[in-house]
This record gives sequence, structure tokens and C-alpha cells, in this order.
Amino acid sequence: MKTSRTVLLCLGLTLAFYSNSYATNGYFADGYGAKSKSMGGTCVALTFSAMCGMTNPGTLAMMGNRLDYGLAFFMPERGFTANDDASATMPPASIAPGTYESNNDWFVIPNFAYNRMLDDNTAIGLFVAGNGGMNTEYDSPVFKNFSDPSDPSTLASSPTGADLMQMFVGLTYSRKITAQHALGIAPIFAVQGFEAQGLQPFKAFSKYPDKVTNNGPNYAYGGGIRVGWLGQLDEHLTVGASYQTKMWMSEFDDYKGLLAEEGSFDIPATYNLGVRLLLMPKVSLALEYQRIEYSGVKALSNPSNLVFTPGKTLLGTPDGLGFGWEDMNILKAGLQWQYSPDLTLRVGYSHANNPIPSPQALFNVLAPAVIRTHYTFGLSTALSKKVDFNVTFIYAPNERLEGMNPNTGSQTGFLEMSQYELAVSWGIWF
Repeated sequence: MKTSRTVLLCLGLTLAFYSNSYATNGYFADGYGAKSKSMGGTCVALTFSAMCGMTNPGTLAMMGNRLDYGLAFFMPERGFTANDDASATMPPASIAPGTYESNNDWFVIPNFAYNRMLDDNTAIGLFVAGNGGMNTEYDSPVFKNFSDPSDPSTLASSPTGADLMQMFVGLTYSRKITAQHALGIAPIFAVQGFEAQGLQPFKAFSKYPDKVTNNGPNYAYGGGIRVGWLGQLDEHLTVGASYQTKMWMSEFDDYKGLLAEEGSFDIPATYNLGVRLLLMPKVSLALEYQRIEYSGVKALSNPSNLVFTPGKTLLGTPDGLGFGWEDMNILKAGLQWQYSPDLTLRVGYSHANNPIPSPQALFNVLAPAVIRTHYTFGLSTALSKKVDFNVTFIYAPNERLEGMNPNTGSQTGFLEMSQYELAVSWGIWF
């Protein structure tokens, strides 16, 4: 009964606390839970946290009864610079020269996971977590020079920005098929919230001019399935793999004039493959590869360097303006050292390609998700025989993406972002 009350309390706090998301690997989280984050986001071949079921539900039949609850305090610094270098023979720069820094410098993101063994071979569980997002808010009408002075409805307002929130609730089922191998499946229910502001100048180029900007928060619902496998090949080598389908979502109807395919904004499919190597009795190394298929979502992958020509519809159509994102490949590594029975130390590293090519920079001032590298450090300490406390610090150094756009002539500029994150969690074996 005590465990049930604890589960309900943690679940309720997670749902009540959920707010804005954040951008790391594109808009996917670098990992789920403090333990995974401390090892560079690796988790597909690990069994130290119920949050690993978010990455690979196959891990849970090998884990035992466990509850994890955590909070991440996320502090991004992001913005862009428009240079004052437009050619005198070209029209004025479409973005006023200067440096623009986004507001909203920190976020609190909760996560929760619960796993229960039904018998020696079967586990069921529940997790609640967020992915990532694209949150920007600039205290100026960034696109004011795109406005048509003769049409007041196209005058850009302030602030300018976009906000994407995502939350996942997954039910997990995992079963050992042999003593060394387990399979898992997790149907996932997803909720997305989206809002855009300050984009009035683009209404003239939209299929639905009244569904482009400043319509308040809009929500979409849907889901998908994640499947996973874990194999303990011997005492020194564990292998894990997982696949999450695309999450098919309902449309953002209030922004169907902005996003491609009339507001369609599905969540991309992902693949994970990893290994855990026991190097010494108390030292293990985790290596992982992740692929995020942003190309499967037109609102993300359609090019953003289309030329705005009067009378041409560029927004809301199947081939309409997108963010120009490419598929992302991420390599992760984490090292764990059980220093003593009460203290475990971890370090991690991850590196990815940039999903945003240079010619796609203009529209991505709304989502400057250019981070490629994460450095992580964390530790776990035992509060009792069944309870552990975990803390992780993550640093993502400043990344800059320089580019031009045909709509701004010869003007150059760059996007940039850096990140800091502190994650804490409590785990209970029961």
C-alpha cells in the first residue's frame, strides 16, 4: 500500500509540473533520468534505472521492482545575430542588424518511471517523460521588414518566437524469452502543445492566413510504439537495441497555415543500438548509437530557404516551408565506477551531426537547435539499502551556425546556443 501511494504521488507531481520543453539533439532529450544523463544519455543496454524503459522496454524484465522520480533544471542560452553587411545594391536587410537573445533562460522538467515484476520473467511498468522542444521568445518584431505597410494585418508584433511542448506516457511490458534475453514493448500516448508569435508578415504567403500566428497554445494528441531487446551475452557483455515508430499526431489546427501539411507535426521515428562492457569488477563502459529520422516529418524537413514571391503560397501546403532539418546521428559513451558500496561515479560524452544545414538558418531563428556535443558528470549515493539519490551536471558548449538566405539578399548571420543542466532523481528498489 505504501508503494502504491508513492507511485501515485510521483505520477501526480510529474503530470502537474509539466511545462515547456527544450532543445538538445534537435528537439530530442539527450537522455531520460539522471543516471542515463550522467553517462552521456546511454541506457539501451543498462538496467540501473526504470527510466531506461523509455529508451528500451526490453531492459525491464532484467531489472526488478523499481521506482524512479526526477527533475531536470535546464538552462539554455540561445539566439541569433543578423550582420550589418547587406549589399547597397540589394534591398534593406530583411532582419534588422543586431544580436537577438531569447528570454526564458531556465526550465524545470520532471520524469517518472515505475517497474514491477509480475513473476521472475515478466515485468510491467509506466513512464512519464518529455522529449525536447523549440522554445524562443525575442522581445522585438524580428520579421518586421517582411511586413506590407499597406496591409495592417501583416505588421509584425512583439514578442517573436515559437514554443513546443511534448509529453509522453508509456505503458511497458517486458518478458524474458531465455535467462539471458528479454523483449519489451511500450505503447506510448503523446501530447504536444505549440504556439507561434510575431509571424504576421508571412500571412500573405499562407494557404490559411488566419492560422499562422498569435492564436494562443494549440494541442495535438497521438502516439506510437517502442519495441526493444536486451541480451546479456556473458558476464562482461550486454547488448541492447530498440526502435520507436513515428508517433502519428493530430494536426495543430490553429497553426495549419504555418506548418506544412495543414498543421501536421508528427514525432520522428528513432533507432538505438548499444553495448555495456564490464571492464573490471566495478567499472563498466556503455557505448550507444542513436538515429533520429527528422526527414520523415515534412514540417521539420521541408526546406526553409524558399523565396517569398508575391502571390505564391509557401505555408501550410504539403511542400510548404519547413525548418530544413536533416536526420540526426548521435554517438554516446558513458563510464561508471562503483567507488564504494555507497558511492558510484559516472562520466559521459555525446556528439552528433548538426541537423540544420547553413542555408536553412532563417526560419530556425525560432528553433536554433544547433547543439552537437554534451559533456556529463554524475554520481549516485545510497540513502539506505533500497533508496539511492542521483545527481548529474551536463554542459553543452556553445555551437554556432553561420548562413545566408535568398530572402535577405547578401546579409549574413548566425544562430548559436549553449546549455547547462542539473538533473536529480530518487530511486527506490522494492
